[in-house]
Amino acid sequence: MSNSRGSEILPVDDAAPEGRPPRAVERMSFKKWLREMGWRHLVGIAVVLFAVFPLVYVLSASFNPGGTLTGSNELFRQLSVQNYVDLLSDPRRPYAAWFANTLVVGLATSFGTVFLGALAAYAFSRMRFTGRRPGLLGLIIVQMFPQLLAVVAIYLLMRGISEVFPAIGLDTQIGLIMVYLGGALGVNTYLMYGFFNTVPASIDEAAKLDGAGHARIFFTIILRLVAPILAVIGLLSFIGTTSDYVIASVILTSPERLTLAVGLFRYVSEETSTNYTIFAAGAVLAAIPVMALFLWLQKYIVGGLTAGAVK
Repeated sequence: MSNSRGSEILPVDDAAPEGRPPRAVERMSFKKWLREMGWRHLVGIAVVLFAVFPLVYVLSASFNPGGTLTGSNELFRQLSVQNYVDLLSDPRRPYAAWFANTLVVGLATSFGTVFLGALAAYAFSRMRFTGRRPGLLGLIIVQMFPQLLAVVAIYLLMRGISEVFPAIGLDTQIGLIMVYLGGALGVNTYLMYGFFNTVPASIDEAAKLDGAGHARIFFTIILRLVAPILAVIGLLSFIGTTSDYVIASVILTSPERLTLAVGLFRYVSEETSTNYTIFAAGAVLAAIPVMALFLWLQKYIVGGLTAGAVK
């Protein structure tokens, strides 16, 4: 139905309050939508494409049997699993051993960082002792200096330890784990300390009235309440250790004890190397544990973000 000028009657708003005449709902023109909301969608799509393209390119290169990245410019032009077969069957480069070493180092470092950091954060948050404030200040000051600056000192220290305790010195996974723990405890302890402070102290007091000590309060109450930050710290620690190259290349030297980051570098470190597609296949397989851990901890991460927003 239209008036004498032929203008279209706009749809009626059925949700108008009772007793008031229904008002017409104005249709947003395309230009207005693009000016107010559409540009956000365009920016989001551009960011997604910018982030996804390298992943798709590496995945395409891993299935390209050509051996060079120039032959992978056309995405998924050729599909073959030969690169994965060559990767897992190369006797000079034991990829399966590197993969296992990376999982051992990453999981051990993540568990140690979360456990020791939680103990330290609980002590700083709930206990009052001499040196508490200087300790927190020291954690902040130490994190101002990147761990990369201490590579030479770490190497000399680990070489000296090798002369006394070879089992935890150079070219050992335990020594590498200890180095990672020492570099990650500072910042992670401070992050968990701030999250521990959000847990009301009245919970601790109620548990103490029931006869619970610090150990029972920590393991049965506090750890469950701070599970989101523990998941975040564990995930970040796992990603950082599995992708580290500099420190791992300094500590580890034997081919069978290398991690994925150091081992895969050998595929492309030669001047006449044509193993870029094999390197891409190794990178794709190396990303699987990180993705699996992220999906497993996703509910805790989302819960932590939501709780922080509400508070």
